[in-house]
Amino acid sequence: MSITEASKAYHEKMFPGYHSKFQETDPEFIERFDNFAFDEVVNSDDLDGRTRMMAILATLVGCQGIDEYKAMLPAALNFGVTPVEAKEIVYQAVAYLGIGRVFPFLHATNDILAERGIRLPLEKQAGTTTENRLEKGEQAQVDIFGETMRGFWKSGPEESRHINYWLTDNCFGDYYTRSGLDYRQREMITFCFLSAQGGCEPQLTSHAAANMRIGNDKAFLIKIISQCLPFIGYPRSLNALRCVNKAANHKEEV
Repeated sequence: MSITEASKAYHEKMFPGYHSKFQETDPEFIERFDNFAFDEVVNSDDLDGRTRMMAILATLVGCQGIDEYKAMLPAALNFGVTPVEAKEIVYQAVAYLGIGRVFPFLHATNDILAERGIRLPLEKQAGTTTENRLEKGEQAQVDIFGETMRGFWKSGPEESRHINYWLTDNCFGDYYTRSGLDYRQREMITFCFLSAQGGCEPQLTSHAAANMRIGNDKAFLIKIISQCLPFIGYPRSLNALRCVNKAANHKEEV
């Protein structure tokens, strides 16, 4: 078996002292996968390891990769992702995936943090109250998407207007206003949630544009897609790339 030295070094940084059983049961597969994911891919651009790991965690939640998430969360912590950041990724995922799909990841995160001796609950990160979450959620939408989002919460047909209201006070007011992650990080992980779950291309294009608007440019998003490709495969990665290109082309036309 010929695993590259670069792949071995990266694997050791992720999982110090860990010997994968796949080297015994599936040597040909693990040679190709490790050399691709942990050498060819990670060395394809200059994305820092902490950002890469945050994107991978969000991607694994998005694609429902619970077993791989359990393996990668300790690696992410080894790369400098903080417990608060890990928790914020899981919390925000509820707005984009629903509690039905996020529940196992919350349990897994708590178990892994507890195993590391990290006391729960973590320090509070809430940035709103029941009284001001709508107002601050609207401001978050405006900050990220622009002034066209002003008053969005009261727009649309009467029978479905409450959903726009909830998008403002719950999705943005409850989650985007929390400390622990900034807007650029939150938009990055949202991009990962949407690209990984698939079937959300209109929202993915919108959030690709939002990412670019607040500083996560096209080149950055391509790096995110590239680093997450081994975890979600080519079809969803290519769909994400198409959405990024669509958002970028629209930006140039405006």
